[in-house]
Amino acid sequence: MQRRHLLALALAGTAAAATAACGGSDPLATSDPTTAGTDGASGRNTVVVGSANFPESELLAEMYAQVLEASGITVERRFSIGAREVYVRALQDGSIDLVPEYNGALLAYLAGNDAVDASSAEAVRDGLQDKLPATLSLLTEAAAQDKDSLVVTSATAQRYDLTSIADLTPVAGDLVLGAGPEYAERRQGLLGLAEVYDVTFKEFRALDAGGPLTVGALEDDTVQVASLLSTDPVIAERGFSTLTDPQNLFGVQNVVPLITTAKNTTTVTEALNAFSATLTTEKLTAAVGQVTIDRKSTASAATAYLQDNDLL
Repeated sequence: MQRRHLLALALAGTAAAATAACGGSDPLATSDPTTAGTDGASGRNTVVVGSANFPESELLAEMYAQVLEASGITVERRFSIGAREVYVRALQDGSIDLVPEYNGALLAYLAGNDAVDASSAEAVRDGLQDKLPATLSLLTEAAAQDKDSLVVTSATAQRYDLTSIADLTPVAGDLVLGAGPEYAERRQGLLGLAEVYDVTFKEFRALDAGGPLTVGALEDDTVQVASLLSTDPVIAERGFSTLTDPQNLFGVQNVVPLITTAKNTTTVTEALNAFSATLTTEKLTAAVGQVTIDRKSTASAATAYLQDNDLL
């Protein structure tokens, strides 16, 4: 854990420096665009797989790693790096080569505060073609989707008659929202909720990204609304209610490998595309539950999934 913490701090420093250098105008700008991402993190014979700092991302990254290893590729793991603002920079500066992504969320990140069309996989694909730099490549997305969702307890849903995010508009001033710290600055977060739904909360609590702190705060009423991932099995297990998104703020969120172009070989592409072809939302939810509820290790849950789907 200490190693991961130090890595996250180091990468966060890199992200901050890069942001300052580009003035915040381009989320993927680098201080040296002629060299960034050319050879990856550890030379051409090794693929360094990274992940965001939540269980599903780490599980997907471990699945990627094991699939690549089964194809004869040397893999290095650097998991739980941080939020998108950190790990995309890590791809650009060569600290990692590959990370699990969510296509609609990536498009929103690249667009900054601009509105994007994330209503379909095709629209997202078109948008990403215009935004993604040549140093990064997206492989084929999986059918599996995992959306950012606003979740409330059944008691809160009944008290305020909540079924939709739009229902929050007249009552949000009495409610506290809990989410990861980055949620405050994202359009698929507080900015978009205010713009699209005219929802402004009484308070925002920066917790973990859909982790145990956020779930605990929702259960003990420290927060009344929480941002959780739609595949999180705790939603059904605890009887939480997910608010619908009629204005499609959070859009399509298919799981997709994001890789530095220099490491996107035929062997890598074929291995990861074969994995993505098996991944459905239901299968992903079940696999995440093995980690977060059944307390299996990420490695064992990944191996079980890959064996069940004839990928090892």
